[in-house]
Amino acid sequence: MSLDLREAGSATPGATKPAIADCDIHPCLMQAKDILPWLPRRWQRHMEQFGMLPRHGYQSGPAYPKGQPDAARIDAWPPGGRPGSDLGFMQRQHLDPNNVALGILNVIAPAAGAAQNLDFSAALCRALNQWQVDEWTGKDSRLKGSVLVPYEDAQAAAAEIDYWAGHKDFVQVMLLSRTAEPLGQRRYWPLYAAAERAGLPVGVHAFGYGGYPVTAGGWPSYYIEEMVGHAQCCQALLTSMVVEGVFERFPGLKLVLIEAGFAWLPSLAWRLDKTWARLREEVPHLARPPSEVIRQHVWVTTQPMEEPEKRRHLHDVIEWIGIDRLLFATDYPHWDYDDPEWSLPVRLGADARQDLFLRNALKLYGQG
Repeated sequence: MSLDLREAGSATPGATKPAIADCDIHPCLMQAKDILPWLPRRWQRHMEQFGMLPRHGYQSGPAYPKGQPDAARIDAWPPGGRPGSDLGFMQRQHLDPNNVALGILNVIAPAAGAAQNLDFSAALCRALNQWQVDEWTGKDSRLKGSVLVPYEDAQAAAAEIDYWAGHKDFVQVMLLSRTAEPLGQRRYWPLYAAAERAGLPVGVHAFGYGGYPVTAGGWPSYYIEEMVGHAQCCQALLTSMVVEGVFERFPGLKLVLIEAGFAWLPSLAWRLDKTWARLREEVPHLARPPSEVIRQHVWVTTQPMEEPEKRRHLHDVIEWIGIDRLLFATDYPHWDYDDPEWSLPVRLGADARQDLFLRNALKLYGQG
């Protein structure tokens, strides 16, 4: 890895931008009822009468309303629509000017996999997956979808993965980080078996409605606490998956942690290794140090990028994780969007930069 610790600067004005992969783009419906044509009539009636009830007590929306509507950039609203709802607008504002050669779509609203009614969750995931093909990936070959699954019903989730397996427009399975139980537990294993069988990475995106607070001690007071809490959720689910032996049981499984940062990963691995060395008799199925398992099976997206006071600290983090395990992401069109020109607080050498911004994603998602 060749890293230059000088501050990153902007590209030369007017220069042709290199191609990049953006591993976290959020398309959305213009309005909830727009998904009705993709739903069977039974579930159209259900949605019209009851809507989608997530696994939390706030029927009117998230517990922590965003400071900006739809958590979006103020300039990302297309005429007459919601941010992320207009492909043409997205192409003009983001895909074309940033030379996005590969864009991974992650649908997080509605949170279909977290619907309380499991049958409706499965139907809504199927509808949104078909909607991705019809309205997005089928109209712009740069875009690839993530298979939404009703992850609280692992058998139904496995069936959804099997349905789309081999489809050229889907390159990963997607679920959210706040689940009903820790993601290493066996109730979720059929999902992982199907993903491994299909050769698809499992992407776990921040957010979700598991029915519990983001903290271990109750509901926090502020939106900022929820935002910072995404890293805690990912540490918990990754610890669960490693310790429960998910990667030992499914050696071909690849995990992508999306929109939770990454600077926490080395310290988590160090602590796991230290504790495992003393308690390994409790988990004989975990035959390798946790850090070795993590380095083999886990990828992380860059957004939101940590910005330490001393830039060399970020260099150390990247060096431990490995540049080959980092995937560039912008989080378009949300308010904390990372512009590819300005998002890196350290400068990369040419090879490392191309790996981070493009080649790692092409390899992981089979697009190279």
